[in-house]
This record gives sequence, C-alpha cells and structure tokens, in this order.
Amino acid sequence: MRNGQVTGSKILAPLLILTILVAACTGLPKGASAVSGFELDRYLGTWYEIARLDHRFERGLSNVSASYTLRDDGGVRVLNKGFNKARGEWNEAIGKAYFADSPDVGRLKVSFFGPFYGGYNILELDFENYEYALVAGPSRSYLWILARSPNLSADIVQALVEKARSLDFPVDELIFVSHDPLVAE
Repeated sequence: MRNGQVTGSKILAPLLILTILVAACTGLPKGASAVSGFELDRYLGTWYEIARLDHRFERGLSNVSASYTLRDDGGVRVLNKGFNKARGEWNEAIGKAYFADSPDVGRLKVSFFGPFYGGYNILELDFENYEYALVAGPSRSYLWILARSPNLSADIVQALVEKARSLDFPVDELIFVSHDPLVAE
C-alpha cells in the first residue's frame, strides 16, 4: 500500500491465482480428452445415472437422473434429482451449463453455485443413438456413467468402466446406482 492506495500488483496477484483456480475447476483430467462431433440437441433430455464415484453432494442417493433443457441465453438448464431413502424425500439441484470450448466438443462448464463452475467432460458417447455416456469432472475424483434408461447392458457398462480404467480413474470405487421403479416422484 502506498499512501493509502493498494498497488496494482497486490490486486493482480490474487486475481491471477483465483483465475487459475477457477480454470482448473473447469478443466479436463490430465491425459483425457472430450469427444468431438458432439451435438447438443441430441444430448438434451433425461439421463439416468448408472454409476458414479462417491462425493458428498450425491451421497446416499438412488434413482439419480439429470435432465438437460435449453435456456433462453443459449446455455443449458440442468436439473439433477435423486431420492434420499433415509429421509424419504427427493433432492434436487438446478444449475446452468455453457460450452467450455467449441459447441461440437463435449466439454461444458456447469454451475450450481453462482459464479463457480465445474468441468463436465464427455469422454465417451454413443454417437449413433446418444444412449450412453462416460462423463468426468475436472479431475479423476468425478466420474459418471449415464444412460437414457435406468438400465444399461452389462457389456456397455464394462466397456465404459474399462475406458475409465485406461484413463486412470479409480473404477474400483464406482458406486452402481439403484433405480427403484416403485419410488414415486
């Protein structure tokens, strides 16, 4: 501080660090790449969580799904839902997503908490029918196997697990999500 004023370098250094931290949250795990040839309009709709790595914001949830719809600003509205059996109630989180790169690359940045974004990276996708996807966050701590139906063939699940294993994700820690058709929404 010089004569009661903060110098530019004292402001820029924390801003630079914050920018680097925020960019790291929307990045890709090292060595992984997002799919190209992505078509958002085909990806929109409801996806069911088949498997995931554990994290606190989904801990204990079953019947987990994510619904993606277009927003007026060109982004994507994200509605994540899951049933908390211990409480006997549905949990919901509403967020927004925008492309992190070109619209034909399966990389988005998603926010459920104001200005803070996390990476949503589609590492594998059924390009023929858009029936299943392997999605990672910015690090190897976040991984999801998603499908258009609550059930996905064991062969496809195994292939997606092997793809994740080849990218050094801790696939032995995957939680396979139950989808009970008797749980009413």
